Amino acid sequence: MRATKLRRGLLTLLAVVLALAWAFPVYWMVNSAFLDKATLSSTRPTFLPFGGSFDNFTTVLGDPAFGRALAISLSVTLVTVAAALAIAFLGALAISRFRFRGRASFVLALLLIQMLPAEGLFIAQYKMMSSVGLLNNVLGLAVLYTAAVVPFTIWMLRGFVAGVPIDLEEAAMVDGLSRTQAFLRITFPLLAPGLVASGVYAFLQAWNEFTVALVVMTEEQARTLPLWLRGFIQASATRETDWGQVMAASTLVAIPVIVFFLLVQSRMSSGLVGGAVKG
Repeated sequence: MRATKLRRGLLTLLAVVLALAWAFPVYWMVNSAFLDKATLSSTRPTFLPFGGSFDNFTTVLGDPAFGRALAISLSVTLVTVAAALAIAFLGALAISRFRFRGRASFVLALLLIQMLPAEGLFIAQYKMMSSVGLLNNVLGLAVLYTAAVVPFTIWMLRGFVAGVPIDLEEAAMVDGLSRTQAFLRITFPLLAPGLVASGVYAFLQAWNEFTVALVVMTEEQARTLPLWLRGFIQASATRETDWGQVMAASTLVAIPVIVFFLLVQSRMSSGLVGGAVKG
């Protein structure tokens, strides 16, 4: 018993240490965002932003390109999440609930597509977007992001759909519901955690993506937030890098991700089939 408690205590301590090591860079970014250039240039680290200010945030928010990039990133991300979930949900439903010719090949293709290096597709993606007039266009970038996210999202949702017993739908159909009504009233609500988890994955991929946007969003007026942040750092470097402003910009880019996760985390942690056997 004592050995078990000791082992559990050591594992807990190790988990705390790992959590702190993971969280420290984020804390350091936010802490540095409130400090001026002189303080950050000092050889003595400042672990608490006492005496700091919001000047760095004011400078970043005063950049008109930030608001434009924020609007573009939000638009691209929301379109990507909605399209990826709609397509992936139907695909996951098809391969989990139905048997059809080519089903195994389709599932295998999903895995093989994930193995393709993104860099190998840049030229083809650029020429394709250029040929249809979707360069420097929110819809064009969202199409590319959706195509990149859908295969893994289907694979992720497939497990959630397969985890919901089809007996639940059949029992509802015995009670008088049609197949569509049984699915919408019984099965679909139980898939909410899977849809949320897949939505988080799609959101993070679209929000943080840099290289594809760099290829197809070539105009300054069409930059997403990661591209804007790169330009902001480059502009800062020409006059000696102001790391306080860079950290403030990075913090502002990270805030929407944190807010989104806080809004959906309760759904992610809820049970997959919680309440399926009520009554």
